[in-house]
Formats: sequence, C-alpha cells, structure tokens
Amino acid sequence: MFESLSDRLTETLRGLSGKARLSEENISDALRDVRMALLEADVALPVVKEFVDHVKAAAVGTAVSSALNPGEAFIKLVHAELVHLMGDANDALNLSTTPPAIVLMAGLQGAGKTTTVAKLARLLKERERKKVAVVSADVYRPAAIDQLRTLAQEVGAYFVESTADEAPIDIARRAVSEAQTQFADVLLVDTAGRLAIDEDMMTEIRLLQDDLKPIETLFVVDAMTGQDAANTAKAFNDAITLTGVILAKADGDARGGAALSVRSITGKPVKFIGMGETTDALEPFHPDRVASRILGMGDVLTLIEEAERKVDKKKAERLASKLQRGKKFDLEDFRDQLSQMSSMGGIGNILEKIPGMSQLPPGAEAAVNDGAFKQMAAVIDSMTPHERRFPDVINGSRKKRIALGSGTMPADVNRVLKQHKQMQKMMKKMTGKGGMQKMMRQMSALKGNAARRGMR
Repeated sequence: MFESLSDRLTETLRGLSGKARLSEENISDALRDVRMALLEADVALPVVKEFVDHVKAAAVGTAVSSALNPGEAFIKLVHAELVHLMGDANDALNLSTTPPAIVLMAGLQGAGKTTTVAKLARLLKERERKKVAVVSADVYRPAAIDQLRTLAQEVGAYFVESTADEAPIDIARRAVSEAQTQFADVLLVDTAGRLAIDEDMMTEIRLLQDDLKPIETLFVVDAMTGQDAANTAKAFNDAITLTGVILAKADGDARGGAALSVRSITGKPVKFIGMGETTDALEPFHPDRVASRILGMGDVLTLIEEAERKVDKKKAERLASKLQRGKKFDLEDFRDQLSQMSSMGGIGNILEKIPGMSQLPPGAEAAVNDGAFKQMAAVIDSMTPHERRFPDVINGSRKKRIALGSGTMPADVNRVLKQHKQMQKMMKKMTGKGGMQKMMRQMSALKGNAARRGMR
C-alpha cells in the first residue's frame, strides 16, 4: 500500500538541502512536489490544499535543530501533518455496553463487507478474547448467508441462522436474542449492500440502526476507489450515523488516497484496515505508523507485534533449545523459518515495515521476493527427511532428483544449500555466549523505542 505516494514523497524530501532555517523560498519546490504526489495518489483536492497550507505554515521560519538537516526537519513536519490528517491516534472499537455489544456493518456491494465481518470477528476473538456472534441480514445477494456461515465456521464465531425469505429487521431482532442466550460479548450484523447508494438501502439500514441501537456502525469501503471511497462514506454518514470506517482491500491500493481523505471528508475515524484476503488480514489503523510507512520510515512496532502474534512460539523455543544443546540448524529448521516468514505476510510485507527499505537501489527489493522463498521451500520439500536432517549427504545425483521433484534446476538446489549454510552460521553466532538472550533484549528495547516515538 502507498507505494506510489511513498516513492514520490521520499524522492522529493530527499532533495531538500542546505539552509539553517526552513523558509518559504527553500521549501516551495518540495511543497509543489508534495501537492502533486498527493493529487496523483487520488487524495481529494480540498484535503490536499489544507494539508499543504498547514505544512507550509508550520515550516516557514522553523529553525532547524542541530540534530537534523533541513530535509529531516521538513520530513518531521510532513509526518506530523500526515498523522493529524488521518486522525492523530488509533480510534479503538467501543464495546463498553451491556453484552452483546452490537456492531452494524454497512457498505456497498463488492466492497468486501462480508469478508470484513469475518475478519473483525477473528480479531475480536483472538486479540480481545471476546465471544463473537455473527448474523447476515442480507436477504438480497445470492449466497450471502451461506458465505457468512462458512466464514464464521472458519474463524470460530457463533453463526445465527437466517433465511432469504425473512425481513432483515426480524433477523436482527432474533439475532440479538440468540446472542444473549449464547452469552456472546459482541454481535456483528452484516447488512445488505447495493451496487450504488439508493434510498431503499438507506431506509433499511436506518430502520436497523434505530431498532438495534448499535454501539458501533462501521462503513466498509474499498480502498482502491480512492477519494470516491471518502465521498461514498460521507454520503452514508449523511444518511445514517457512522462511528467509523474500515478500509478494505488496502493491500491492492498503491496510491493511498482513501486513507488520507476519509477522516477529513467524513469526520469519522478509520478504525481498521484490511491488508489481504485471509481472515487474519485486518489490522487496527494507527495513523502514526501509516504515516511512517508512507514516508519510507518503516513500521517496526507493527512488525514486532505481528511476529509476537504469528510466529509459533513453541517451535521457536524448541529451535533455541536444540541449538543451545549444540545440535545443528538443519534444513527442517530452515523450512520452518520460511513458513514463519510466509505466515507474516511474506517478504514484501516485512520489508515495507523495516526502516530504510525505501532507500534500497532500484530493483534490489524485487530481487528478494516471495517467489524465491516459495521456490526454496519447494526444493526442501522435495528432499527426504534424512536429507533435510543431514544436508551433507546430498551429492550430485541426489541434487538432480531433488531438482526434478521440485521443478527446478540443480543450480537452484545448490543455492538453497548455500543459503542454508549461511543461515546455519548466523544461528550458531546467535546462540553462542548468550546471543539469543541478547537478541531478545534488543528486540524488546526496539519495541520500547518505537512505542515511545509513537507517543511523541
């Protein structure tokens, strides 16, 4: 997400140099480029104008700290304004009510609303330890009820049955009663979408909102529609009372116009952002972290949180114990590491959160891609258990067999074996003389530093 905007802004801001103070004269070119970058990212024109005016007012006459050069000082100002534009801080879901807390989900057809219901149910269940019930009041779209039933089973949410011949209001009332008997903490109500905004849809959602009195009414919008997403959200907010917005399909949005426009146009916070198709691909929206990623500054805090949540701790502990007993890091262990990386969204997801990755030479990031890691995994999967545990037995004839079984060439097998050797040496260093403990201390310190930066 934000690749185009990030590239333009980092290139522009890198070009600033040389003065003791930031003045209107020496930032005029940078401001013009920032304006063009935002417009190309499909940010609404009034939002762009207000943003540039605020940055200009804050920048002109600002003395540059001895610890910063003018470019860094300007980046700091742009970062602060981006954070403010997107909402200053994460606006968490409000569930402070007598259970079940009712969350009404609204949106246009095709925005990913039903999938987002399942994602939110999983997030609340796994991270907030809530018992979640879901119900579909979409009696118009074919298979909408079946789709939510299947997704509810996948994420472990309680599914309230409904049929297409029931009235949406009757479904919703029965769902509340059933959620109470099941002692559910949260009830997510999936409403019907339309291909466009129409009065019938608004009337139906208003009726549900008036009757259910949900503590949250969230609008799910396709991030790839840019500023149209913000305009659609505003139209909904004018008709019903929204409490927040969820940006779906943000992983497919290279521009970022929706994320930067929604808060300003609707006055409502972006609460969550969908970053993939799987049911675990929903994240709380943190304006400061998103702003850092837009400016190529990485997002270490989110990366560490993902690692804590998605890395198999038992496997990691077994590996640490194995290495500390003097046993070698074998290809089975290497395969596990590749799998853990995949569970964190792949190398692309990891790289975009590492500070400084935007400064890589053109093509360097593309050279380290998920395809290469999948190929490495396929090579290892083509080996016998004995070969994975004792890689030194792999001779020329075995390499040919492994290459044939994995659809690769013997040279690819050699490359995997070489990379494994390099990883093996690194693991040996980590476990020697308290290396693992030192690394864990460094990770904790890094998380603390990132959190403190986010609080400033």
